[in-house]
Amino acid sequence: MTVSQYNQCVDLHADAVYRFIVKNLRDEDAAQDVVQDAFEKVWLKAEEIQFEKAKSYLFTTAYRFMLERIRKQSRIIKLDEQSAHRLSDTCNAPEVDLKRILDEALARLPEIQRSVVMLRDYEGYSYEEIGSITGLNASQVKVYIFRARVSLKNYLVSKECVA
Repeated sequence: MTVSQYNQCVDLHADAVYRFIVKNLRDEDAAQDVVQDAFEKVWLKAEEIQFEKAKSYLFTTAYRFMLERIRKQSRIIKLDEQSAHRLSDTCNAPEVDLKRILDEALARLPEIQRSVVMLRDYEGYSYEEIGSITGLNASQVKVYIFRARVSLKNYLVSKECVA
């Protein structure tokens, strides 16, 4: 990949990679760090990467940096009883903040399910592209997406959130 192709890669994919990472980490500063690390690695390997495959390489690299960061921080996100209570109060409020409820529902998913559903539904990647980013095969990706969607549906239509 040439310098101009690298710059074009930055222009084309930086926003999408950032959106994907920030949605998973829910921390803008950490997401910026992960995206910067991913682009740095692409820059260091630019001679080995074909421009046509740069997007996949970039998302795969960012995804792995994100997982590494999560593992290092041992950050497991779970809703405790107080959070669940606050959420049920929010669901019964006259004006429901749907984005916040959806973010909380996504946070309850296991990391792999959250990642694949975000890549599919938010970023629009194919099952094969998601598989190459996450290291899963297309069948596994479909199973994780199905399970994530079922969990999200059950959470969002639970009795607590029915108006």
